[in-house]
Amino acid sequence: MRILITGGGGFIGAWLARCLADGGHQLRVFEPVECTALFNKIVGSAAAAVDWRLGDIADANAVRAAAEGCDAIIHLAGVLTPACKADPARGAMINLVGTLNVFNAAQALGIRRIVFTSSAGVYGPDDATTPHPITHYGTFKLACEGSARAYWEDHGIASVGFRPYIVYGFGRETGSTAGPSLACRAAARGESYVIPYSSTAGLVFVDDVVAAYEAALLREPDGAHVFNLPGEVVSNDDVVAAVRTVVPDAKIGIDGPELPFAEDIGEGDLRRVFPHLPATSLRDGIRRTIELYREKP
Repeated sequence: MRILITGGGGFIGAWLARCLADGGHQLRVFEPVECTALFNKIVGSAAAAVDWRLGDIADANAVRAAAEGCDAIIHLAGVLTPACKADPARGAMINLVGTLNVFNAAQALGIRRIVFTSSAGVYGPDDATTPHPITHYGTFKLACEGSARAYWEDHGIASVGFRPYIVYGFGRETGSTAGPSLACRAAARGESYVIPYSSTAGLVFVDDVVAAYEAALLREPDGAHVFNLPGEVVSNDDVVAAVRTVVPDAKIGIDGPELPFAEDIGEGDLRRVFPHLPATSLRDGIRRTIELYREKP
């Protein structure tokens, strides 16, 4: 397949590009910036074959041009909670209008296969079963899920959305929940680091997220579905302990507010629909992240 990955230059996008390139797919990345060193570091030699297109996800014409000739779209482009809080209008243009632009492009071009990123942020802090966001970011993501259902009902465009909780791994270095990954980087470098929030939450290793996206992409398209990707529910104390199993003298602390999301959102129907997805343990994921930071300083 020829696959468009919006926001493909970021952390998850780069790991996904590496996986899909290994699977023999042709890739086009749509980003507002030139190819980054992080993308090249993660994707390796396959990065040279990626068709890189510059543009703004809020620009409908640019999105449609990027999708021309593609068989499927993986939509990752978006800004995270801090950016949406700082500028809600711009956050809505990127996260919500940008998603509508992707679906509109698919409708115009006859693309019937979309995989997109929602978020565990659709849940508020007190209810792990009914979406009730208290952030602009979570609110926009929940609206995207509803729009995906409308595109299926109105135009027959099939989609699978995922709600990852805290994704970690080599290269996750931005966003309010990058703490576990940054702790691994600091430990690998012999530096000190303080995780800037105090919570118990789901941590999902990036390889497991990529496997879910790939499985959704290859699934026979039908309906508009959304699945939780909570990973393993752990405390930050557990994260620090896992880091110290690899680097016993790691100087990692914890200090900051609680996250505005429910602790355990559960997997729901994820394993029923995708029964063969991996589930990397926290200790294995932390170990592999530290090893990669040592290999790719």
